[in-house]
Amino acid sequence: MTDRALAVVRAGALTTVQDLGRPGYAHLGVPRSGALDRPAADLANRLTGNPPGAAVLETTLNGCALRPRSAVTVAVTGAPCRVTVDGRPVAWGAPVRVPAGALLDVGPAVSGVRAYVGISGGIAVEPVLGSRSTDLLSGLGPAPLADGTVLPLGRPTGAHARVDVAPQPAPPDELVLRVTLGPRDDWFTPEAVRAFVSRPYSVSPASNRIGLRTDGPALERARPGELPSEGVVLGAVQVPPDGRPVVFLADHPTTGGYPVIAVVHTADLPAAAQAVPGTPVRFVTVSRR
Repeated sequence: MTDRALAVVRAGALTTVQDLGRPGYAHLGVPRSGALDRPAADLANRLTGNPPGAAVLETTLNGCALRPRSAVTVAVTGAPCRVTVDGRPVAWGAPVRVPAGALLDVGPAVSGVRAYVGISGGIAVEPVLGSRSTDLLSGLGPAPLADGTVLPLGRPTGAHARVDVAPQPAPPDELVLRVTLGPRDDWFTPEAVRAFVSRPYSVSPASNRIGLRTDGPALERARPGELPSEGVVLGAVQVPPDGRPVVFLADHPTTGGYPVIAVVHTADLPAAAQAVPGTPVRFVTVSRR
């Protein structure tokens, strides 16, 4: 049995393997998937000497605990949290050496939602359609981690970064999402469109990797009936029958039958990955189709 592996001692609420995802397969009905907070995942790889796109672990809210079978370099980024090795506090946001058999514990998020665990060599599960990402909607990729899971690791290809702590943006106190209106904003009353870009919303506890759901003013439609199912993109803001906007994230479906009132600029989506339930949300119009 190879020593380039790690055992999952505590899987946490939801820990998945993620990389850059599977862009380019929407015509086959395959979602993009990949790390929700891409900059945090990229940083975890840089800190551990991995190439861009190496697979990392994405935790949700309460972290995870891992035991490597050989010495590895690890970096935890994203949501700030307490990190320990065999009970000793170690740095968050910096490369840390973890001896073979030691217990790496990534604690609950102090703020934010998702932490990223980069490990030298990367997680080396078998790729599906060119990606190692877990896709919760389609079921492609490895299953979410469970206690006792053993994950293979690749061989390190570079030296870890020489930093004490790498700067990272704080999780948002207010989530400001820049949007381009359309393509179906004409399905809503003018009053509803004004409310969408002027009234406050908040992050719903029902949010997940598929979409960030919001609580707030219901948007009234100007047209009855439903759309035929049509293609939707990352960041699309779909409005289901309850009238409350849903921002599609990495595991979103590739088609949908509810009208899309706007599309969020891609650069604003990493912050959405770290917005805890109750975080105020504002949609700001930047341009029109």
